[in-house]
Amino acid sequence: MSSRPSDLPRHLRGRAFRLADAPEVSRRRSRASDLWTPVRGARLPIDQQGLASTCHAVALSLPAGAAFSHTTAAVLWGLPLPLGQQAERTVHVTTPTGTRARRGRLIIGHQRELAADQVRQRRGLPLTSPSRTFCDLSEILDLDDLVAVGDRVAHDHGAAAIEAELARRPRNRQPSVLREAVALIDDRAESPKETELRLLLVRAGFGPFAANFVVRDASGRFIARVDLALPAQRIAVEYEGDHHRDRDQWRRDLARRRRLEALGWIYLPVTQADLSDPADLLADLRAAVARRG
Repeated sequence: MSSRPSDLPRHLRGRAFRLADAPEVSRRRSRASDLWTPVRGARLPIDQQGLASTCHAVALSLPAGAAFSHTTAAVLWGLPLPLGQQAERTVHVTTPTGTRARRGRLIIGHQRELAADQVRQRRGLPLTSPSRTFCDLSEILDLDDLVAVGDRVAHDHGAAAIEAELARRPRNRQPSVLREAVALIDDRAESPKETELRLLLVRAGFGPFAANFVVRDASGRFIARVDLALPAQRIAVEYEGDHHRDRDQWRRDLARRRRLEALGWIYLPVTQADLSDPADLLADLRAAVARRG
């Protein structure tokens, strides 16, 4: 039976450290089963294999001005990504022009122009700013996924931040998907599913929609805030995820719908099945629009 590894010095426990900064850790101890090697010359506790922990280890050897970027920055900023990209174990690192791009088993390196004001600190890590991250993701994501990211960035940080970031890029460094995405961004959107639903309906010829539209009665009393609205026709289209199956939420939803319909609104609930096969949803929306003339 293998013996239990000896305790690390207190100041090294539970965090990433460079071997060069820990001469008291023997070569044998650095290879013990309670540690792993995310990048050459660094160690992490074996129970810390999440993205943030890995980035803290990689950050120990980053050159000045470098930052975590692309999908890595997106996850750490809490931006919506497809599930496959959310689960990536590799980390993206952007180094400024003139500084050699980082490479490694877990590192995807990029060499780009990167100004100091395009880097922010979050959770003790240098990340490309949300607006810069959105633009960089145009190298990876398809249009709809990129719009979902842009909606979140615009909602949380302002659409002007994206416009300013785009203005810094020469036209020849603006992929067509990036320009298309910027034109579709709505800073009132609050979830990727709302974005997906809006894009589906707009491409089918409906809209323009008011996202997260507040409905009030004649006295000004708040009635509801609906995902997508055609206010002139009093039509509400709402995505209902699995949390709407909760009993209390279901009861609140019924009361809310009743209040909307009492004011003359047509209410169209949408589920994932409708997004996957939208023919019936589009037919129902066409009928609702026709009823309103």
